[in-house]
Amino acid sequence: MKILPNIIPLIKIKNSLKFPDKYKADIEKYRREGNAEKEREFILKASSVWGKNIIDIFSIDLTVNGRENLPEKGPVVYVSNHQGYGDIPVCCAALDKIQFGFIAKDNLFKIPVFGKWMLRIRSLSMDREDIRAAMRAIEEGVSYIKQGFSLLIFPEGTRSRGGRVKEFKKGSLKLATKPGVPVVPITIDGSYRIYEEKGKVVNNAKVAITIHPAIPTAGMSKTEQNQLAERVQHIIESALPEELHALEEAPKENNI
Repeated sequence: MKILPNIIPLIKIKNSLKFPDKYKADIEKYRREGNAEKEREFILKASSVWGKNIIDIFSIDLTVNGRENLPEKGPVVYVSNHQGYGDIPVCCAALDKIQFGFIAKDNLFKIPVFGKWMLRIRSLSMDREDIRAAMRAIEEGVSYIKQGFSLLIFPEGTRSRGGRVKEFKKGSLKLATKPGVPVVPITIDGSYRIYEEKGKVVNNAKVAITIHPAIPTAGMSKTEQNQLAERVQHIIESALPEELHALEEAPKENNI
């Protein structure tokens, strides 16, 4: 991100983290006590408050379609396309029924204040250039899910910046198939307008999120598991203009 034209927005984002900070003590208390249910409750409060605050600060015009498909309880794995930096706060604002953390690039966790906040809500960093490290992140994510915590992953592995959807990496869906929890596909359309379109944070960006029906993974055959990433990708693309659908790509060695 270019720093100079974004100094004021970055200050606003940093200051916005004061709002969920009031839940910090409760989250840490219940984590120490091993009370996962209460920890999830306060993580949800913290992330939802922060996401909605960002929506207000930057006057983001957010439309949420398919709210009836929001799960009433977890754990689940949300799977979303990735258009821009704005995806994280937009998802926090829109997906407000159950707790979830993110599996995201490791450089986000190096940002002062924000990185600690990401860890606090049970997010995990992933270095996609290091296959072994990426596999360890998936395994740690499976461990979180088995404890009842939900996660959101971006299987493209990088931001499309408003361009075509990139091919989903099959290995990332092991996050759901290994513990056998439902996948909830999420389509984000327009979040690149918040920053990527002009290279600076803007107000009044128009963003739409579509929440699709959950896909159960328990009892899936190996063939179904292998086809899951492609299946979810097509569902997510169904709520995007056709010109943003992915092009056919040759298989890649790193599939996580």
